[in-house]
Amino acid sequence: MSLVIAITVRMEAVEGCRMPVKMSGSDEWPLAEILSKKELADGSTHYYVHYIDFNKRLDEWVEESRLDLSRLQLPKKEDTKKINKGKGAGSRPCSPDRELVNGVGSGRPKAIVGRKRKANAMDKAPDEIDSQDSPKELPSTPPKTGSMRQTGSMVHDRSHDDIVTRIKNIKMVQLGKYRIKPWYFSPYPQELTLEPVVYLCEFCLKYVKSFHCLKRHKEKCKLRHPPGNEIYRKGTISFFEIDGRKNKAYAQNLCLLAKMFLDHKTLYYDTDPFLFYVMTEYDSIGFHIVGYFSKEKESSEDYNVACILTLPQYQRKGYGKLLIEFSYELSKFEGKTGTPEKPLSDLGLLSYRSYWSQTILEILVSLKGGEDGSPPAITINDICETTSIRKEDVVSTLQHLGIIHYYKGQYILNLSKEILDGQLRSMSKRKIRIDSTCLHWTPKDWAKRGKW
Repeated sequence: MSLVIAITVRMEAVEGCRMPVKMSGSDEWPLAEILSKKELADGSTHYYVHYIDFNKRLDEWVEESRLDLSRLQLPKKEDTKKINKGKGAGSRPCSPDRELVNGVGSGRPKAIVGRKRKANAMDKAPDEIDSQDSPKELPSTPPKTGSMRQTGSMVHDRSHDDIVTRIKNIKMVQLGKYRIKPWYFSPYPQELTLEPVVYLCEFCLKYVKSFHCLKRHKEKCKLRHPPGNEIYRKGTISFFEIDGRKNKAYAQNLCLLAKMFLDHKTLYYDTDPFLFYVMTEYDSIGFHIVGYFSKEKESSEDYNVACILTLPQYQRKGYGKLLIEFSYELSKFEGKTGTPEKPLSDLGLLSYRSYWSQTILEILVSLKGGEDGSPPAITINDICETTSIRKEDVVSTLQHLGIIHYYKGQYILNLSKEILDGQLRSMSKRKIRIDSTCLHWTPKDWAKRGKW
């Protein structure tokens, strides 16, 4: 008589493993990768997972019961090496040491924001963002830091990302009356990552670790608007121009805030080469930040936007398009065409493509035919001069809309009734627009101003 003994081997989930995981707020079990794990005081284990083929904003900590361990895929050897190399001191997300920001301390700090990086050739859809085209509820997620400097550019090779900085480190941030869940990692001081909420002054953007500290700060803080020149005001909307050299502390704090919602933003403390255009909404308390975009003082490729962001609490209200429209209004004042740094992120491309489409179609719809009954005519260069949109962006938008065709040696535009009806609907939804008569701004030739 033979004795058969069944032995059950329980697979352990480690960093780099993949398996189906139950996603928050749904009954779906998409494939996910474990980025980190931690033991809680009650003896349970939580795992930080990235849902494969989903936006990183959805990454989250999950308990073991939400893992389908029966379908666990162990990491490859080379993946394990990368993970161990990136983990460093441990799997808990942390921030780089900071000796300065808010003007405190001495020595040169190690990292912060100036603009988005230029993407690696292997990247599919890098950084930048914002606008009303993003989903209504955008949860949480991780990112990355590190990079290297090149003349006139910031380059980042994602293959050297630290695994720790891919994990969101700030749990919650309070800005004015809004409490916001960050989407990505941001290199705030490490002691703040232990707090349940990080409090920001909504006018100077200084960060503190408690509401009591914020109260004390507000008694001393005299700012009621961004510390720059107000160059535009219409109704309750204002734009302030901030010089990254003259208002370094504010620019650095703004970049830290932005990094929580921009995945591919390269972090630098060197904000000197950049101008920041902050859009605010005014009420009886002061000018509240809605969003911003940054641009280089000197851009060899005539980029008119480096990074652009509408804060989550103001998204889906048309402010994203307003920021884009304002950037092109500045280009008109400079007498040149402009374009955002490429390639755009998924949300950035949606926002810009929507703006380009509406702006170009508005011009085409307003065209009139000749007195002899001939059809209306316009050149690509005419569209560029009118809108300040660069030629390649105009052409790619017309191709995306499917209205440009080559016929008998020339390009013709064919506007269908569906496109025209859609354009009319879009125009009716856009309630707020930039009024060029309210812009009081003179372009500066930074090349002649020495070290800015």
